[in-house]
Parts: sequence; structure tokens; C-alpha cells
Amino acid sequence: MMDVLSLQAFALLCALQTTLAANNYHCNGPLVSSLPPTSFQSSTSSSDSQSPYLAKLNRKDGGGGWAPERTDRQRWLQVDLRERVEVTAVATQGRFGSPDWVTSYMLLYSDTERGWKQFRQEDNVGTFPGNTNSDGIVHHKLSHSIRTRFLRFLPLDWSPGGWIGLRVEVYGCAYKSDVADFNGRSSLLYRFNQKSTSTVKDVISLRFKSQRADGVLVHGEGQRGDYITLELHKGRLALHINLDDAKTRASSGHVSVFLGSLLDDQHWHSVLIERFNKQINFTVDRQTRRVRTGGVDDSLEVDYELSIGGIPLPGKPGTFLRKNFHGCMENLYYNGVNIIDLAKRRKPQIYSVGNVTFTCSEPQHVSATFLSSSSSFLSLPAAGVSDGEQLSVTFQFRTWNREGMLLSTSLRRDTERLLLLLVNGQLRLTHHRSALQSSDIVIGQALSDGQWHAVSISVGGLQVSLSVDNEAASTMQLKESAQPGKNVLIGGCPPTLANPGCRNPTVTYQGCIRSIVINNQPNNLYLVQQGLLGNYSKLQFDICGIRDRCLPNYCEHDAECSQSWNTFFCDCSGTGYTGATCHNSIFEPSCEAHRLTGSASGFFSIDPDGSGPLKSTVVYCNITDDKVWTVVKHNSTEMVRVQGSSPQKPHVMTFNYSATLDQLRTLVGRSEQCQQEVMYLCRKSRLFNTWDGTPLSWWLDRAGERRTYWGGFLPGVQQCACSLDENCIDMNHFCNCDADRSSWENDTGVLSYKEHLPVSEILVGDTNRTGSEAIYRVGSLHCYGDRFLWNSASFYQESSYLHFPTLQAELSVDISLYFKTTAPAGVLLENLGAKDFVRLELSAPSVVTFAFDVGNGPVVLTVKSHVPLNDKQWHYVRAERNVKEASLQVDQLPLRFLEAPTEGHTHLQLNSQLFIGGTASRQRGFLGCIRSLDINGNTLDLEEKAKMTPGVSLGCPGHCSSQNSLCHNRGKCIEKSSGYVCDCTHSAYGGPNCKKEVSVSFESGSSVTYTFQEPFSVTRNRSRQSSAIYAQSSNSRESVAFSFLTTQTPAMLLTVNTYHQQYMGVILAHNGSLQIWYRLNREKEPDVFTPASANLADGLLHRVQIHREGRDMYVQIDRDTSLKYGLSTDKELITIRSLTLGKVTGRTGVDEEVLQAGSKGFVGCLSSVQFNHLAPLKAAILNRGSSLVSVLGNLVESNCGELADKSSSRSLSGLIAAVVLIVLCAVAVMTRFLYRHRHDRTQQMAPVKEKDHQPRPEHRYRAELDLHSAMRDSRKEYFI
Repeated sequence: MMDVLSLQAFALLCALQTTLAANNYHCNGPLVSSLPPTSFQSSTSSSDSQSPYLAKLNRKDGGGGWAPERTDRQRWLQVDLRERVEVTAVATQGRFGSPDWVTSYMLLYSDTERGWKQFRQEDNVGTFPGNTNSDGIVHHKLSHSIRTRFLRFLPLDWSPGGWIGLRVEVYGCAYKSDVADFNGRSSLLYRFNQKSTSTVKDVISLRFKSQRADGVLVHGEGQRGDYITLELHKGRLALHINLDDAKTRASSGHVSVFLGSLLDDQHWHSVLIERFNKQINFTVDRQTRRVRTGGVDDSLEVDYELSIGGIPLPGKPGTFLRKNFHGCMENLYYNGVNIIDLAKRRKPQIYSVGNVTFTCSEPQHVSATFLSSSSSFLSLPAAGVSDGEQLSVTFQFRTWNREGMLLSTSLRRDTERLLLLLVNGQLRLTHHRSALQSSDIVIGQALSDGQWHAVSISVGGLQVSLSVDNEAASTMQLKESAQPGKNVLIGGCPPTLANPGCRNPTVTYQGCIRSIVINNQPNNLYLVQQGLLGNYSKLQFDICGIRDRCLPNYCEHDAECSQSWNTFFCDCSGTGYTGATCHNSIFEPSCEAHRLTGSASGFFSIDPDGSGPLKSTVVYCNITDDKVWTVVKHNSTEMVRVQGSSPQKPHVMTFNYSATLDQLRTLVGRSEQCQQEVMYLCRKSRLFNTWDGTPLSWWLDRAGERRTYWGGFLPGVQQCACSLDENCIDMNHFCNCDADRSSWENDTGVLSYKEHLPVSEILVGDTNRTGSEAIYRVGSLHCYGDRFLWNSASFYQESSYLHFPTLQAELSVDISLYFKTTAPAGVLLENLGAKDFVRLELSAPSVVTFAFDVGNGPVVLTVKSHVPLNDKQWHYVRAERNVKEASLQVDQLPLRFLEAPTEGHTHLQLNSQLFIGGTASRQRGFLGCIRSLDINGNTLDLEEKAKMTPGVSLGCPGHCSSQNSLCHNRGKCIEKSSGYVCDCTHSAYGGPNCKKEVSVSFESGSSVTYTFQEPFSVTRNRSRQSSAIYAQSSNSRESVAFSFLTTQTPAMLLTVNTYHQQYMGVILAHNGSLQIWYRLNREKEPDVFTPASANLADGLLHRVQIHREGRDMYVQIDRDTSLKYGLSTDKELITIRSLTLGKVTGRTGVDEEVLQAGSKGFVGCLSSVQFNHLAPLKAAILNRGSSLVSVLGNLVESNCGELADKSSSRSLSGLIAAVVLIVLCAVAVMTRFLYRHRHDRTQQMAPVKEKDHQPRPEHRYRAELDLHSAMRDSRKEYFI
């Protein structure tokens, strides 16, 4: 611990030494007030009385501040602080005594008055709010200090009734540093006092700015293979460390860490490396990665020297092993030693290779940023071009966008044009000879990677050539000699009237461009900015405004981040999650939830913590009418025989489950009850029978703690199940095995204390005596129930609420719950911060509102229902907010969503308690019931809080408020005044409880097609509970179930197709085997699975269940074991077009075998067809004439499903009837015997006076309940 503290103290000391300002704890002195007038410059001034030197805070003379000309296109006020200083804050005022002030502005900074960089605060916010009047002062403390000499204030918005007026002040302190400049062919060598140095802790700190994307900053190595290297690689910093002997352990101690992005922007970046033994902290610009090296050794051995700026080749001066660093470093400290200071003072420890100077060179390039994707352009003259001469253009570009126009120029007086486009990350040069004739050159790969790329175009004679990044040029032949035009358009086209020959493509270019050379003449972009050269629109000069929007990575659950110029995208493939940031799990949280979706027993993926950090896991769901069991298997479920073990050398078995420890802990915690059977058979093998009570065998719980109780006993008791049942074979002992008999005894029991399950290890230690032996088997973990699914609370006072700890929802939050009420309005959830807030409420009888503020102003999403929501029925609400978008879902209504601004605050900062059912002000409280409240995968225990809160009670009244399954097969329970009804709208079944089979007989040529409507643009639906009338986005998930009976092959049972030529098909092949076809990628072969090779066209009813989640597909046929298959991709069925049962014709993109089955159709019976939440067969019966359902041929309603079930159970019914008859006969004989026995006793007790028999109160109550139950059942309604 002391070593860690000393390392931190050492690192702090090095950081403190980097700046003079760091020694001044009050770095907030005014820096502008004492500056001379020459320190102020501006783009323009509206008059001499409004010159830039009058822009000092609180100055009233002259015009009272600076104001630009109204025709100024690039408005800025610049302050020269005379030397590099540390800036910690800024302040602004409007122009004194005027209606002019700035309401928002950007702040740029630079060391050299060239190559500016925009200052960004926390959340990457690049703008500052300004003033609301002319004399008030608005002060902003910078989220991090900057070291700079020049500052620019760029007004963005100003007084609505006036103009721009600005007075400024800058706060900070002096800053001094030691700098060294490396030209790409130089380095510094720091030589140690001894031959080699071995350290267990190291601290390296420095700041750098680079002109290249690659280059070594620091390197040291030892003869045994140790090394440390810090280098730039494609604009990122890489730290490579190896602590082990490479000769003996083959780099087992090697670790590489990458941090940062776009670090070749010619601006300063800070680096801190801290190592203590194997622990490494690597920090770049306030972002830190913490890693541990592998291997054995803890020390770093470096021989002779540490090289800075490159890796010189020994014995060959000026020759380097890797690319050298080209740029500037300052305040480089290695374990407290100021390397650059030693070099400046020419100390003997420092040796210089090449030309190292101690002043930073100025930037070599001037960049322009193309801001708009629709209207940015730069027009430059093609200097020196005349008819018949060549045209050559070279430039460099940097962007994230995969599409955009880079260059356009005319050939042969506007009748022909050359157009250079960025298309899918490649360069495409097109020669347009006419509207219908063109030829192309396509070169390059992945050019939209954020790196600088050099382009060269040459036109001359009959040839056009194009090259990128100094690769070999590709050429195109012209039919006639080129006659280049007088202008070159870069990035886009001007308005049509200004340039009739150029038309913008889909998007213009967004990105940075620099080093534009036309006909060997460099173009001065400063002249363009001043209006002295060419023309432009929507450009920013002398700045490259590229940002890495994937740093930090807001994509969750290890999803990959990609980006364009304005936003980022998350690829959720293979993660098991979906949504804009891959936040939402595609899996149900429990087997109980799978039951509610209508699933039968089988293997399923569940995600117990939902959108939380834990991944999904595969379990077996044993779904019965009574309970739903979750079964988690481990690696050793067979019986294990143990001999020869002793307490000193026990037999040890470790159990590895199909779920991780954290997943198991969450699953068990969510379950109502869990248990695990431990079968233990013994022969002369004791458990506890020792002289001092020391256990001889035991097991470890999930936390690795030793447990010595067996078979249901509470923790801490060394007893077995026989003691609990009081039937141990030797009453002197509490376990059968402790009798120590030579016969086989049994101490099997069931462990049911949830907090200790599952068993992680078992140890057997008494089988080393003669004749001693034990056999054990630890069963799978079995859990049932979901204690959160129906966790609920009732609020019956408007001033009451439940409170929980502050919501942890800075970057993303999802909230889901069910509510029912008769009140017209009420707040369901609220959490406040200093300014930020989040609130979910029923704002009107039919309106749910989700509102929040992250610092960009309130955002409100509203869903309005066509029916009242205060109807005393359960309603589902799901609200989500992340850095990309916000959404609100109510029941199966269309999803409402709103995209987040690309620029602005992203962190939701809350600090008060989370209120449920009310607010801190005790106003607008909710009256009704809330259940299953889930936030970011954690379900809040409402019932536990309700026990101690006045005005709130646990649970909810009503028939539909419990875990009892009143409605089956996806049926929805609806409260009625005298009972309940089951709404079977989304179930494939009908009847009072959604259990009645819905069956249809198909004749030859018959089919049912269900067509999905296209979704509205404002109702993009990602919810699992999406409405059936909207096209689905399946999120790589399908759940299909149906029964069929046929004798025909081949046959088409079901097919689903999309608008993107994807399909899923379930067919019977020629031999009657069931086949499942998936074509999710048009470029690849389809996935084909045959889960049943037997002939299923046997005239019997067969039940098929298919469940796909990503790449995993589970198939169960009849009552066979569910089988798992793997697809080649986890792509989703994108925008489903239609689903067809029976005959299919005219489908393009469908494979031949599926097409043959589709042409044959289906002849037989289909029953209870379910696709996700849709019941297409039932929809065909109930909605004939609907535009969504198309029926061909003759369909006849049938009861084939029920008849088949009855016929399949006749043999079993006969057996049961025989058994029942025997039992009835036995009961009759016994009854006769008991009657005679009672009659004899009655005669003997004649003196006892008889009394009138009165029914007991509980009997009357039970009879009354039965009467009400009968009345209720007689009133039940149902929907098919």
C-alpha cells in the first residue's frame, strides 16, 4: 500500500514540475486589462470608435467595445497575450450603453496565430452562452486550463434587437516550459549513470504536438528483452511494455495500450505514464486506461540509455529503426529528471542525434473546414491555364464521411466535366462526356478513416491520371484533347445560377482540406478568406474542425463505433443488444417472462439484468402449468465415485456453470426460490463424525465460502436431511453417513438457501480407509418464479411517494413499468438535479409524457392514446434516453422518438432522491398501482419500500395483479367489475383463457398472406411490444410456433419476406423432413437446417416451435428436446413485407427448393400459428376483407388441432380410466367398512345428548366464495 501511495506522490511531483503555474494555486489573475492596443485584432471594425483595442472588460470610452462590420462573413476578435500563459477562465460584456451584445460564441486558441483549435468544455460542448444585456458580466471557468498565447472570440449569435458588441477579459497565470523540436530525422539520448537500470516503478510525463500521424516519442530496451515504447500510430498513442525475459518466456509480460485519436493535429497533448510493478496507468488528455502486464517479472530493465524522438540504429548515426517523431515536446520528465532541461544545458548525460532545436517550429499547413453537407464549396482559379494546356491539382483531405464531392472542373467549355467523388470510402473520378456517356477511375480503400490523404489529378492531352497517397497512378484515355476550364471547384458546387455546369451530388464534402496546389501554384487560403482570391461558402479557415465522435465510445456492451462528420453509429451485431447505443437487451429477463410471451419449455437465452452490464446466458426453461423452472447446468451432473481421499488430500470437484458468477447471482436474486439437489451415498465415509466436530466433507457456496450443512438445513448447522425428518438410522448422529456403517447409506438432500446457491465446489475427505467409499452427484441449479415481474405498490394518497437513491443515468437510462389508475393525472417518476431533471408522468387521462433536461433545454416526448389510460387496466410504459436519442412507448401505440442534438451537453446530472409515484413538492402525486418498475436492468423493490411508507401499500388489488396465469398463450388479462376477461388479440389461441386452438384446413392452392404496413417516419418502432399493424424491425429475433397435419410433400408451411430480399421459410422437403431456411444476406448462401429428418407428413399433428436470437436458433418439434443451431450471421429481417401460409408464387430471390415447396403450397391442417406477437391464421378468420389479410382458395375452420390432441391421448385416457375404476372400488369397500364401524360406536355412546349440527364459519365462507366464483365464471367474456 505504501508503494502505491509513493508512486502516486511521485507522479504528482512530476506533474507539479511541468508548469510554473502549477505552483500558483490561484491561477486566476486578469491577463487582458494590462495589454497594449497592439495586442488586439479583429476581422473588421464597424468604426474607429468600435476598434478591437476598446474590447477590454468594463471599458466605457470610445464606442464602449468592439463591433464588426455588418457585411463581415468571418467575424472574430483576437487577443495576443504576448507569451504563452495558462488560461483558466474568460468573461464577456456587451458594448457599453448600447443594444449590442453577444449571446453565444466560440473560443479558439493558438500558439502561433496560425492553426487554430476550438476549445471544448465537458461533453465536447464547443460554444459558450454569452450575455443578455450590454453591461452584465458573464464569467466562464474553463473545464480544463489551456496553455496558449493567442485567443479568438467568434460570435455566433447576438442581441435580437441590435448587433454584435463585445468586451472581454481572460484569467490565468504565467506559464513556462522547456521545449524541444524534432524534425523527423533527429532524437535525444538520455544515458544512465550505470550500465543498466532496473526499476519497479516508473513515471513518464510530457506534452507534445505532432505534424505527422506516426513516430516514436520515447523508447528504452534491455538485453534480456525488456522494453518500453511510446509512439504515435495513425494519430493514436500506443504504449508497448514488456517486463519478462523474452528469451525464456516469449513475451508473456508484453502489453500494448492505445489511447487518443487525431493527435497529429499540430496542437498540444499531455501524456502521463505511471507504472508500479505490473500495474500501469496510461493517461492522454484526461482519458486514462488501467492495465496489468502479464508474465512473472515486476521490474523494467533498460540498458545504457533512453531515446527520445526516435530509435537510432547502434553504430549507424542518422539511421533509425522506426519512423521518427516530427514535432515538438515540452516538459519531458523521466522519473523526476527533466530531460529537455538537461539537453538545453548540454549536460553529458544527453547526446543529440541530428538537429534538435529548443524552439517549436510553426505549422506548415493551413487547413479549411467544409462545414455544410449541402452548401459548402471553394472556387479557385486554375492559374496559367489556356486552351490546350495541362491541368494538375493536388491537395490533402481528411474526413469521416464515406460520401462527398471533392472536385469538379470543366473540360471543353462546360460540355464535358471531370468530377471527383468520395464514394463508399473510395475515390471515383468520372469523365462526363454527356448526360448518358461517362467513364470512371476508382482507386483507394477506407479513405474516410479520419487520416490525411493526398490526392493528385493530372489532365493533359488525351489522358487523365489519378493517384492517392503516393501510390501508382491510374489513367483514363480521352477521345479528344483536354481543354481545362478556368476554375476548379472543391468540396461542392455554387448555386446553379452562378455555375450552370456543376451540380451537387447527394451530399457535398464535409471535412478538412489543405495544401491545395493548382498547376504547381500553391493557393493561399488567407487570401480566399479576405475575399482576394476565388470564392467560397460555409467554410472555416485556418482550422481543421474534425472530431472523433467515437472517443469516448458511447456504444455500450462492447459494440463497435463508427462515425460520420456529424454523428456516430453503433454496430450491435453479435452483442445481444439493440438500440442507438446498443443499450437494450434483445432477450427476456427470465423464464417467467418467456412464459408470458407464450413460449413452451425449451432452451432460451435470458438476460437477468436487462440493459445492465451482464451478458445473456442460455438456460433451460421448464414451463409447466404450475410453475416455471429455470435450470442452469454445470460441467459434472453425473455420479462421481470417490475413494482414497483424506482430510489432508481431499477429493475436489469444481463446478463450472453455463453462466458466470455475476449472472448466477443476479438470476438467483431475481427468483422467488432456488434449490439444488446433492445426492450423497456413503459406505464407511463420514461427514462430521470426528472427535472435535471438524467436518470431513463440505461444499463451497457461490462466494467460495465453506458450508457444512446438507439437505435443507439453515446455514451454520452441521446436519443432514434425515435429522430434519427425524429418521436418521442412528439417532446419536445427525447424518446417516456419520453412523460409519459398512453398508451403503444415503444423505441426499436439497439445498434451498438462496444466498449460498449454487454450489461451486465439493470436497470429500473420508474415503481412505478399508472399505470406505462415497458416491455423489450435484444436480443442476433449479429456480422458479420472478419476484420482480409482479413486484408492485398501491398509492392511495396524493402526497405519498416512494423514494430511492439518485438515478444513475448520466449517459443512458431506460425506464419501464406498468401502471393502472382511475385518476386523470399523476407523476409516475421524478428525479431532479441542480438544473437537470427527468420526469415520467400521466399528464392527462389519455396522455403520457416523458420530459428531461441535460443542459440543452427541456425535452418533452408525448404519446396520446385514442382511449383513456385511467381505465383501471394495466398499461405498459417504456421511456429511454441516451446520447443519440430519446423515445417513449405506451402499450402498443407507435413509438415516439426524438434525436439528440449533435452538439450539446450529453450528461444527465442528478443529485436528489428518486421519487416514485410523486414529487419532492408532494404535488401531482400518482393515485393507483405501479408494478415491475425497471431502470437500466435493475428492478426496484417497491413492495419492500411500501412496507414502511405511509399512504402506500404493497401489492395491487384485482384479479390481474398477481403471478397466477389466468390468461395463457400471450393473452392479456383485463379487469372487470365482476371479474376479468382475457384479451386474446395477440394470441394464436382463442377461448375464455386463450387456450382454445384456432385451426384451419387448407385445400390445394389455398394461402393466407398477412401484409405489414410500412412504418411512419415518426414512429420507428424498436419495441418488443410493437403494434401488429406496423412493419417490424425484428432486431435479430423471431419467435415462431404452429401445429400442422398433412400427408403432402413437398409443402410450404410458412414463409416471411422483407423489402430487402431477405426471407425465412419453413417447408417439408420431398422426403417429409422439416427444413428451416434463412437468407439474411443476399451476397451469401442461405442457412438451411433440418431439425427433423423423419417423415412428418404422416397424417399426425406435429407442433413446431422456433426461436431465434441473433445467431442462435432453438427448435423444438413435438415434445422432443429443444435443439440449438447457429446461423452464419446475426443480421435481422429488415422491414418485414409479408408472411404467407400455404402456396407462394412469383417470389424473386427465393431459392429453388423453397420455390418448389411454395408452388406446391400446403394441403392439410394448420393450427395456432404465432409469429412474434402476430397470429396470422386467426387474423385471416376474423378480418376477411381487411387490406392487411389476403386469402386465396378455400379455407375452412377446423378443430383438427383439438381432435388430434384427443386421439393422441386416447391410450393414456384408457389407462387412467382403468386405474380410476380400481381406486373407486377400493374406496367403496373402505367406506362400507368405516360406516359399519361408526354405527357400532354410535350405539355405544347413546347416553350422550345429540346436538344440532351447525356449519363452521370457514365452511360458510368457502361456500360463499364458490358461489361467487361460479357467478363470475358464468359472466366471463372472451375475444378471439
